[in-house]
Amino acid sequence: MAQLWATKTKDDEWWSSFVTSPLAIAANYAAVELPWITPNRITAMSFLVAVVAAICVVIGGFSNFVIAATLIHLSHILDCMDGQMARYRKTSSATGSYFDRMTDQVQVTLWFGAAGYAAYSQTMSVFPVLLALIGIGFYGLRGYTKYVALEVEMTRDPDYLVTIANQKKIEIIAGLGFSLGANLTWFAREQPKFLLFSEGVFIFMLSAALLLNALEPMLWIFAASQVFWGLYRGIQHGLEIHKNTGLPIQK
Repeated sequence: MAQLWATKTKDDEWWSSFVTSPLAIAANYAAVELPWITPNRITAMSFLVAVVAAICVVIGGFSNFVIAATLIHLSHILDCMDGQMARYRKTSSATGSYFDRMTDQVQVTLWFGAAGYAAYSQTMSVFPVLLALIGIGFYGLRGYTKYVALEVEMTRDPDYLVTIANQKKIEIIAGLGFSLGANLTWFAREQPKFLLFSEGVFIFMLSAALLLNALEPMLWIFAASQVFWGLYRGIQHGLEIHKNTGLPIQK
């Protein structure tokens, strides 16, 4: 268990940090030594479960919403498991990381697109669909600006990735072997991450909205938060590039 806990992402997202990621570690405790269970197969299973969850949202009805909320959490637990297993077995690969992140992006699109349609079916208003599209678009902008900025910076400085990797080293301050006080302090410090409105928050937010049948208010929060963070990240990356333009960009 200590070895598995060491594979937990050091800077997990809000809900992942203290719910889905620990549950994934518990599941890996039973699965990690089974050779026929591989990280890539877990990634594929996570995506399949996410698709079924989206279908349940589209079909609608309280029972299907409960099933969808459960499956969304299961998909995210599996999404945490694949990386943990790869790190435990020391079989992490660039290909696996790529497909893991790609399916994460598609899952968010499917879930919130389905939520927009379900809210439309309930209200017969296209406005929830528009909110879903705005949220999905600006969520994609957050990642797009990040990788555009990386590409621009690397044309200026080929060692840029090494520089930022060294800056992002995170010290382990909680978990197995740490005191109750240290873990409670860590737990309290994790809570502000909710305001980042990243994928881990979506798991909680969408599931709660399905169980409470409050899709349209959730879509308002989703759209507003992603417009803010999409624009904020875009401006932030632009200012960082401007600050680092000491050398000309090679074209």
